[in-house]
Amino acid sequence: MAAWLREHLTQQVLPYWEPLWGDGNRGLPTCVADDGQVVSGDRWLWSQWRAVWVCVRIWHSIDRREIWLERARRIAAFCERYGWLEEEQGWALLVSADGRVLRGHESIYVDAFAIYGLSELAVATGEAHWLQLAQRTAAAVMQRLGNAPHTWPHFPYPVPAGHQPHGVPMIFSLKLAVLAAAGGGAEYAQEARRLADQVWMEFYDPTEDRVLETTRVGGGKGDGPGGEVTVPGHVIEGMWFQRLIRGAWGDGGVSPQRIWQCVRRHWELGWDAAQGGGLLLAVDGSGQPVAEDAWGFASAKLWWPQTEALLANLLAWHDTRDAYWLNNYEALWRWCRRHYVDWSHGEWRQKLTRDLKPFGGTVALPVKDPFHLPRSLILQIELLENKAPPPLVGDGAAKR
Repeated sequence: MAAWLREHLTQQVLPYWEPLWGDGNRGLPTCVADDGQVVSGDRWLWSQWRAVWVCVRIWHSIDRREIWLERARRIAAFCERYGWLEEEQGWALLVSADGRVLRGHESIYVDAFAIYGLSELAVATGEAHWLQLAQRTAAAVMQRLGNAPHTWPHFPYPVPAGHQPHGVPMIFSLKLAVLAAAGGGAEYAQEARRLADQVWMEFYDPTEDRVLETTRVGGGKGDGPGGEVTVPGHVIEGMWFQRLIRGAWGDGGVSPQRIWQCVRRHWELGWDAAQGGGLLLAVDGSGQPVAEDAWGFASAKLWWPQTEALLANLLAWHDTRDAYWLNNYEALWRWCRRHYVDWSHGEWRQKLTRDLKPFGGTVALPVKDPFHLPRSLILQIELLENKAPPPLVGDGAAKR
């Protein structure tokens, strides 16, 4: 399986991106159609930093040619030159190919992906500058998290006053854990643990046995239709984050068994058995798509939840050897090969309707970037080849 995954990554997925690296000094085009046509030259830094992480991890685990580190350095340098906003102490969301800021510090998640990519790059290259930039970003984020959640820059879904988003503790728990593992400092490990615990204490609803995407500050179901939303893909992704964090530093009272029980619940809650299979984007407590105004195109079946579920099922099988997970993993791969893999153009189709027809509309950001799919493939390969959960950060020192 590991050999097939390597072949799928190197012969099907990465060739799609190869013509797009181009002049890395201007970042990577990520406003791209499924057929490979560039539809806009704008650079969403959300995607640029994610590409940095992928380039470095490819070098770590898949292909040790220096071209991957050079691509990562060039994209990171482009982002640093044009994207850091000193006054806002955060990263711009969108710049032009020539570096003009088109949208400012509108998303705290850009900061998260900057920390992720920079930490990996720092370890791989041994260049302290990248670690310092990650630390500067993280310090600004941690200060910002002390403010009311509705004041956080949270494109594309504003946070209502008095509420808080699951995405922040879910994503930053991993990113700050990665920074700590890269040598960033113990304070980042402490904050990562706090955020990981916050998911259970303030977003997990034990009465409905599900994680809510938005809650009241401090916990409790939020107001209106948005308070009913669970995003199964986010929960499944966040749970494998928790497994890696707690596996590195001790479970802190949250065992792998509890994590995998949560994944099973959200896998079964989100899987659309009634209409051809696949994880729905956003559902209520009964597993039905929520109202579209509560969470974008809620009935869509996007590629990324499926890629996160592949990794989570495999990691759960590694821990438990329960055939339930292996059967899910194999069945999901067969389903994804049938519905997502674009055998003509390479890569995967990004967006399907509930009845499994491709569509070109925008969901969240108008981008296609090399992240969820290659990350999932890379970490599946690491797990299968090393027979151990993937490390929080690649061991760059061993390769230099």
